[in-house]
Amino acid sequence: MENSDAFKEKMTNAVGKFAGSRFVRAIMEAGYSVIAFSIIGAMFLILEVLPQAFPIPGFAGFYAETLGRFTNLFQVVYNSTMGILALIFAGTFTYSYTKIYQEEEHLNLNPLNGLLMFLMAMFITVPQLVWKGGTVQFVQSLNKANIIGGGYAVSASGVTRIAAVGIFTGLVVGWLTVQIYRFTIKHNWSIKMPASVPAGVANSFSALIPGFCVAFVIALLNLILVFAGTDIFKVLYIPFSFVSNIADTWWGFLIIIFLIHFLWWFGIHGATIVSSFYTPIILANMAANVKGANHFFAGDPMNAFVIIGGSGATLGMAIWLFSRAKSAQLREIGKAEIVPAIFNINEPIIFGLPIVYNVQLFIPFVCAPLASGIVAYLAVTSKLVHKIIVQQPWPTPVGLGGFIATASWEGAVLAIICAAVAFAVWYPFIRHYDRTLLKKEQAMATEEIK
Repeated sequence: MENSDAFKEKMTNAVGKFAGSRFVRAIMEAGYSVIAFSIIGAMFLILEVLPQAFPIPGFAGFYAETLGRFTNLFQVVYNSTMGILALIFAGTFTYSYTKIYQEEEHLNLNPLNGLLMFLMAMFITVPQLVWKGGTVQFVQSLNKANIIGGGYAVSASGVTRIAAVGIFTGLVVGWLTVQIYRFTIKHNWSIKMPASVPAGVANSFSALIPGFCVAFVIALLNLILVFAGTDIFKVLYIPFSFVSNIADTWWGFLIIIFLIHFLWWFGIHGATIVSSFYTPIILANMAANVKGANHFFAGDPMNAFVIIGGSGATLGMAIWLFSRAKSAQLREIGKAEIVPAIFNINEPIIFGLPIVYNVQLFIPFVCAPLASGIVAYLAVTSKLVHKIIVQQPWPTPVGLGGFIATASWEGAVLAIICAAVAFAVWYPFIRHYDRTLLKKEQAMATEEIK
């Protein structure tokens, strides 16, 4: 027992320390920042794919004569959100990362300067360059599938490298920017203006030397790689693509689900921690799906199909607690949880049953979302259900979330089936747990009478 408690404490401390690191906290903030933009983009994408979402006879023709006339405009709005996702995600990361160092190390860092230097550094990596004829030259291509002008690859979705595919590069560039900025300030490599100089002017000059250092380092790294026949973007895309491919497999997807719930069992918000790392992947995959790719791990498959009702896929169980539980403890938890569960919020269950550190409920807590995840994966990859092309808001109720994510009624049906499968896993365990608690309550009541 002592060994078990010691392991739990060590595990909790280690994961807690990792979750509290500056890098992870900044990534979490970046993940939150893209929610509003992805939802806005999703709204206009849905307008563009309405005939797919509602395959009703005659609707396609009606759509073509009405809203269909504005599909290019819908695409423009979508491109203005998802098409600049690397800048939004990595830019917010850089801003937050700079602010964390500013506050915790008490350095004279300006988060806005950090953001602006990141944008400069990021655009150094965007143009495609080659070493040819003894000079650095811009790549040019008029291939319809790969139009490149002045080094900038473009498509109907906008400038390619600042979209979702550039998120990983943006994160690395953002991290380098902050570390260079931090180094220069710590070593007093900045121009200090007299107190009489206006703050705006002084701030501009204070960023001059750090900004030059950032530009020099990023440009030098890119030049070295250009000499080698590649560039920063291509090099950094290799590990991103590798991890993305693993996450898109059935076993990689199940590992992600397991890690989320394994951490939650220790009382650590596994969904927040793990999602901060896979968010770049699902955003990139979703953007690729819109263009014709077929990734399962895209958008938000977790809240759409897997953890319906919250981590542990507890929607069905919450309904059962509310309507069928015999013990007073579980019945009261059911009353408190029934409404939040509809919106995928289940902290009352996780900490009220409790699930945290509860050996009796560990198996269903992990296995229920694994079961719903397998069903969802098979349904989408076998093309029984449309691929995910939209990131729905995570509190979206069961069925509606699946519909929005896939822009199809099949997605709604799949979500309901996944919730039912998860409850089937939960049922024997929660029923047994309810009976156990009921016996304890009856025994305590008998003792009080005596």
